[in-house]
Amino acid sequence: MTEYRISAGEYTATITARGAALRELRHRERDLIVPFPEGGPIPDYRGIIAAPWPNRIADGKYTFRGADYRVPVNEVERDCALHGLVFPLDWTLQEHSGSAVVLACSVGPAPGYPFLLKVTASYRLEADGLHAGVTATNFSADTAPYGVCPHPYLVAGPAPLDEWTLEVPAGEFLDVTPDRLLPLAVRAVDGHEFDFRAPRSIGATKIDHAFTGITFSDAGRAQLVARDPGGTGVGMAWDRTCQWLQIHTADKQPPAPNRLGLAVEPMTCPPDAFNSGADLIRLDPGATHEASWSIFAA
Repeated sequence: MTEYRISAGEYTATITARGAALRELRHRERDLIVPFPEGGPIPDYRGIIAAPWPNRIADGKYTFRGADYRVPVNEVERDCALHGLVFPLDWTLQEHSGSAVVLACSVGPAPGYPFLLKVTASYRLEADGLHAGVTATNFSADTAPYGVCPHPYLVAGPAPLDEWTLEVPAGEFLDVTPDRLLPLAVRAVDGHEFDFRAPRSIGATKIDHAFTGITFSDAGRAQLVARDPGGTGVGMAWDRTCQWLQIHTADKQPPAPNRLGLAVEPMTCPPDAFNSGADLIRLDPGATHEASWSIFAA
């Protein structure tokens, strides 16, 4: 598998052509994300770009502008189409320097998605961390439904995830069905175990939910921070284009490795937005959408 290494200051990163995935990110040789082995498959969608939709589409079916579509179901156990169409593709190198890499791919026309998008992912390391973003341009003659998110699993330090403290600037979360993780209703985090607005221990809390009601700074950025009891930490920041944040504590049944990291996915829309229309981007012919985020040692 082709991959590209970049570095700046005390940071190094490796990005693969497959899925434009962030395979490694390190600060002073400490992992800030859960890596995956060189040359092998990408487990659990680690580090991929999810587009032209993040999260899932129920039954792989949706209606857009009066037309019905069906995309392939790849989450068979939940009968959903998960994480879009670009993650299995080999992206094409556009630029590569010592500290930055840009990759691009075309998506569509494809079964259930008769649109043509060019998607570009950029990664740049600076002294303060990794800065990344995705740009999508619609080359179709018709308006296209669109959404995007990154999919890193953050690592705060060597202690078990249960011992990490977490701060999430979100006042609401999306309640979902327990079997298929499909949307039910938005609920306030007040009094709920998902209230991490003030830093506190994750403990045994299991999360695989989207959060919203996010507080952004005057500069238009929001920030999540996880810290290890040993003093290390990791943070992720994102811009206002992502009003939703999927968090997953990576719970697995034995013998699979359990709770290896914290999946943090700033999303432009919630799960099943192709059906609900909630915050769905309607990308007009010739239009471009941009989203950006960063990951850093905290």
